[in-house]
Order: sequence, then structure tokens, then C-alpha cells
Amino acid sequence: MHSLIEMLKYRRPQGSKTQSKFCKRYLEPVFGKADSNGNYVLTIGDSPNVMFTAHHDTVHTKDGFQIVSVSGDIVTTQDKDSSCLGADCTTGIWLILGMIENNISGLYVIFAAEESGCIGSRAMANENPDYLDGIQACISFDRKGQESIVTHQMGLRTASDAFAVSLSQALNMPCLRPDPTGVYTDSESLAHIIPECTNVSVGYLAQHTKQESQDLFFADSLLESLIKADWQSLVIERNPMDYDNEDSLYWHGFDRGITRKGSDHLSELSNLCFDYPDEIAMILDSYGITPDDLYQELGLNPTYLER
Repeated sequence: MHSLIEMLKYRRPQGSKTQSKFCKRYLEPVFGKADSNGNYVLTIGDSPNVMFTAHHDTVHTKDGFQIVSVSGDIVTTQDKDSSCLGADCTTGIWLILGMIENNISGLYVIFAAEESGCIGSRAMANENPDYLDGIQACISFDRKGQESIVTHQMGLRTASDAFAVSLSQALNMPCLRPDPTGVYTDSESLAHIIPECTNVSVGYLAQHTKQESQDLFFADSLLESLIKADWQSLVIERNPMDYDNEDSLYWHGFDRGITRKGSDHLSELSNLCFDYPDEIAMILDSYGITPDDLYQELGLNPTYLER
């Protein structure tokens, strides 16, 4: 089993040399070469109906290697040249590699360019939907904290409460509960195809910041639960066809079927936020997104604006 601490030393902005080195060391020996969109795909078992995902890019502003430190069960980086720890989504990859090593049935995908707008997962949804035939649940390992089984992303339902409860029970982890405050990750890209699409807490905090940390004990406990879980006990209730019918101005609603480069797409969103801050605040409020939700997702202290 690979060391999560060693994996966290790689700073991996999309397209960087260190990202390539990481993939060659940890992913290619298990998955083989990436597909044309940079995604790594592996199927274990006969016709699995559960998909497990993470992404191999990080939000580091520079590539290269960083110094990490461990105090008790908590790992952080004190490297002054590093912009974050990168547990988002290194921990998710580590969990998936552990599941594969234990031969847990599933469709496993490590996506490219999630931090640039879920480019790899959107490409799969648009270009290779056959990969998803028979898949009833998509579980991403890309969520902060130790409490969430995400049911909504950007205010839209991507997983049923019944599914979230059944997943918590299958893992025997009652600390994980239905959470409607998800923002987005790769599973959202597939929510119009796959019935149950969620994101599960993996134990990191203050993601995307210098203060990011990872609880190693929680990661170990979650992996043990993932290996022991009864994956056939999951409740599948949500209809993915409903996703296209929801009244939403969120990017997935107006961008589906339109091919854009992720950087242009994010630039357009940034411009909209700059030009129409009050209107966008009202849209976020209508989705049920609170300031505290955004503070937590950005890894900021609520007193940030007062400094």
C-alpha cells in the first residue's frame, strides 16, 4: 500500500511535470495509460454498478515537490513555496488505490482537470458515455470534513437522501450523513446519466489554502470501511432524467452540449461574478448556499473580510 504522506509531496497543477511524474508512479502501474482526455479508467469485477472517482490535479500554483509534516494524526505542509497541501484530491486517489489493491468490484476513474472545471469528467459524459452503462451510483472522494455524503451540488439534487443513508449504513460510519451543501466535483458531471451521484468526506480541512490539513486516522478508517462495505445494499432512488428538468442557471444547465475550454468557461464565470455580484448572490441564495457554506468550501475564516 502506498504512503499517503509520500503522495502528498507532489504539487500537481494541471499539465505540470510533477503531475505527469505522479501519474507515472502511482496510476499507470495500476490503470495503464490515460485515455485521450487524461482520465485513468479501470474496471474490477463483472458488470459493476458502482463507480468510484477522484482527480489527479491539484490547485497548487507551482509544480515540484513540497515538504509535509505530521503531528499526531494530522498532516500539513509548512513549505513556504506551497499554496496548499493537495489532499484535495490526493486522499481520494489513495483511497481508490487501496480499494483496487483489495479487489473491490467497481468502475474506477481518476479524472484529469477537475480543478479547471471538471474537464475530464465532462469529456467522459460527452464522448464516452458507454463507460457508464449499468452504473447506478457514482461516489467521488473529494469532500472536506468527516460528516458529508453530498446529496446536492450547487443547489441541485444529485443523490437521494435514501441513497446517502444506505451508503452511511453500508460503510458502518454513522458520522457520515446526508449533506445538501455540496458545491461541485466530477460526480456532478455525470448526474444527468447516473441515478445516484455523491461526494464523500475524506477528512481534509481548509482545502485550497496554505492551512489545508488531512486527518490520517479518518482516512485509514474510511478505507477500512470501504473495503468491508456491502455495496449491494445501496438504495437507488433518484431519477437522473429529472436533473435536466430542474430550473437552474448553474453552468451545467446552460453549458451542457456546448463545447468550451475549461479556462474560458471559468473566465466567463469570473467576469459574470464581477459584473453582476448582487444578481449572482441572489442566485446562490435561491440555491440555499449560505455565506458560511462558501467560507467552509473556500477554507476561509468568517472574519476573512474584516482583516
